[in-house]
Amino acid sequence: MDKDKMSRKDFLKNSAWGFAGLSLLPGVLHAADNEINNQSKLTKVTSYTLKNVRLETGFEYEGENVINTNTELFTVEIANEKIKAIKPNKPQSQAIDAKGLLMLPSFRDMHIHLDKTLYAEKWRAVRRTGGIKGMIELEQKIMPELLKNSTYKAEKLIELLQSNGSAFARSHVNIEPTSKLQSLKNLEIALANKKDSFGAELVAFPQHGLYYTDSLPYMKDAAKMDIDFIGGLDPTNVDGAIEKTMDTTVQLALDNKKGIDIHLHESGKSGQDTIEYLIKKVNENPALKGKTFVSHAFALGALDKNNQEAIAEKLADAQVGIVSTIPFGGLIMPIPTLLKYGVTVMTGNDSIVDYWNTFGTGSVLQKANLAAQLYGQSSEFGLSRMLKLATAGPIPLDDKGVQQWPKIGDDANIVLIDASCSAEAVSRISPVRSLIYKGNIVY
Repeated sequence: MDKDKMSRKDFLKNSAWGFAGLSLLPGVLHAADNEINNQSKLTKVTSYTLKNVRLETGFEYEGENVINTNTELFTVEIANEKIKAIKPNKPQSQAIDAKGLLMLPSFRDMHIHLDKTLYAEKWRAVRRTGGIKGMIELEQKIMPELLKNSTYKAEKLIELLQSNGSAFARSHVNIEPTSKLQSLKNLEIALANKKDSFGAELVAFPQHGLYYTDSLPYMKDAAKMDIDFIGGLDPTNVDGAIEKTMDTTVQLALDNKKGIDIHLHESGKSGQDTIEYLIKKVNENPALKGKTFVSHAFALGALDKNNQEAIAEKLADAQVGIVSTIPFGGLIMPIPTLLKYGVTVMTGNDSIVDYWNTFGTGSVLQKANLAAQLYGQSSEFGLSRMLKLATAGPIPLDDKGVQQWPKIGDDANIVLIDASCSAEAVSRISPVRSLIYKGNIVY
C-alpha cells in the first residue's frame, strides 16, 4: 500500500468504526468475503473523508440536445450521518480513496415484501393456482411454516438489497388471521438488527382481504403499532365492494395518522373506479395528500391515452402517488404520462423469490433500466431522468443541468458506482461498489 494511504489498523483507529474483516483494496473500501453477515460487527461512524469522488456538475449540449454529462473529482467529508463538506479534490490527502467512482444517492426499494420471502431457502418455481383467492388459500397453508425463520430470511434479503445499492425499503407486511401480528413482529426484529445499515417504512397489508378473512381486528391492532401506512388489496375481487373496504382503509389511516398504500391489481373498470374513489376520499381528507399511494394500479395501463391523461391530472392534484414494478408484456403502464403531470412515481422489486414470483433481482437500478427501455429513454438526458425511479426522487442534476445533489447537510446515504455518469449507470446497470447509510459504510 502506498504511503499516502492509511493502513486498515490506522484507519479503524482514527475513524473509530468499521467491520470485522474490512479492508482497503487498494484504497477503496470493501467488505470481506462474508460482507454483512453479522450486523453486530458494525460500529457507527463518527467522521471520515472520501477523496477522488466523481460528481456530476452539468450537461454538455449540442444545440438543444444533451450529448454528455460533465463530471469532476471532489473530496467529500462525512460527519454525524451528514455530508459535511464538498471540496476541491486533494488526491494526496489522508482519506479513503473512492478511485473515481461515481457518487449517487443511495437507492430505495419502495415496494417489497420482506416478511415472507423464500430467499435464502432451496430454489422453487412458482406454484400459483386459483387466482387471487387461490393464492390466499395457499398462504393460509404455508404462512405458519414461513414464519418459523422469517426473521433470518428477511435479514438475508436486506443484504441482497444492500449489495444492489438500496439502503431503504417500503415493505408490506402480512396482517391477517393466519399470521395475525407475528409476521410484523418477526420483521421488526430483522429491521432492529439492521438499523445502522438499513432503513424502512412498513405497510400493514391485509393480504387475505380486509373482510374476506376478517382481517380488520388485526389491522386495527397493527395500526396502533410502529407502522407507517395502511394497506389494502383489490376491494372488488377480494372483498366484493369498493366503498366499504376503501372507507374502512381511509378511516384507519385517519384515526391513526398513517398514510395509505394499497395493492390494486384489478385492470378493468373496478380498478379504475377504485382509483377514482380513492382520489375522491383523499380530496375530502387533505391530511392524506402526499401520503397516499396506489401500488401496481394496472387499470391505468388499460386506459386509452385521453383517459390516462385525465386520471394522471387528478392523481397529481390529489397528490396520490403510484408505485409500479414496471411490468412488461401485454400491459404497459403510462409512467411517462404520470411523470408529465407531476405524479410521484416510485418502483420496487415486489417479489424476489417467493410463491408469487421468482424474477426479482433486488436491484431497483435494473427497474430504472427496464423503464428506460420500455419508454424509449435512450438519450443521455432521458436515461439520467430514469435514475429517479431507483432513488425514489433525488438525482444529481435537475432538468436544466444544474447540480441539485449532493448539498452540504444532506443525509450521507450514498452509493459509489462504477460508471461515468447517471445515464451510463442506468443504461448498463453499472455495478455498485459501496453503499453508505447514515454515514456507515455497509457494503
